[in-house]
Formats: sequence, C-alpha cells, structure tokens
Amino acid sequence: MAEDVTPELVNAAYEALATGDRGQIEKYWDESMRWLVPGNHQLAGWWEGLDGFFDFMTRVGELSGGSFVMTRSAICTADGWSADVSYNLGTRVTAEEGSISPYDRLEIDVVHVLKWENGKVVEGRGAIFGDGTTQFNQFWSQLATNAVRV
Repeated sequence: MAEDVTPELVNAAYEALATGDRGQIEKYWDESMRWLVPGNHQLAGWWEGLDGFFDFMTRVGELSGGSFVMTRSAICTADGWSADVSYNLGTRVTAEEGSISPYDRLEIDVVHVLKWENGKVVEGRGAIFGDGTTQFNQFWSQLATNAVRV
C-alpha cells in the first residue's frame, strides 16, 4: 500500500525542522534517514542518520551566519514520495570583513525529493539546475583564512 503523503505533512516536517526541537523533528524525520547534498563542495555527499542530518544543518548555519532560509513555493506528492520547489537564500560568512565576492550570496531554486515511510522522511535528495549549480558549489566551497575559496 502506498504511503499517504500530503502537502500538509510535508509542510509540517519542514516546520518541525525550523523549530530545532529534536522531539518535534523526530515526529517527521526518521532516526535512520539519509540526505544527499548535490555538488562539489565541503557539504556535498550523503549525510547519514538524523544525527548526521543535524550536523549538516549545523554546518549550514555556521557557514551562513544563520542567514540561510528556504521558502517552499510548490509541493507535489504521490505514492510515498514528495517533491518540493524551494527558493534558497543566504549570505556566506567570510573570513575577512569586506571580502565579498559574487558567490557570497546564494539565491537559487532547489527541488527536494523526499521518500517517506510510516509518516516519516527516510531519504532526501536535493537537485539544483543551470547556473544555480555553480553558485551553490561556490557558495559552500571552503575558504582559506584570507577568505579565498579553495
């Protein structure tokens, strides 16, 4: 039988994430979940388990100085899956004040594909398109102490 995933469930899962409250988050995100971050940068790859996912979110907050936000504009659901289109916005914390480059601000549209089981996300993957891929890679790339991307 297919998982009953609704746009309301997807929104509730993201709202739980925004609270930072592990008890709320565990209602929608499975303890053994995995998350794939696309690209070629320090955050790219699989983040395993809910603890790994929290580590990922912590790094996003640190690297963006807490400025990173996602705004969902569309949600599609079917047969235990959801896909949401989100606008991602953030400003990168740099090593030296005044060292702003074109890649220190992130403004891209992203699609997140989530696999659901028993009312919880068990796997998530992000997808970025066109020039957004380059911007995403540069935004999250490592910085040397002089704020030059490595």
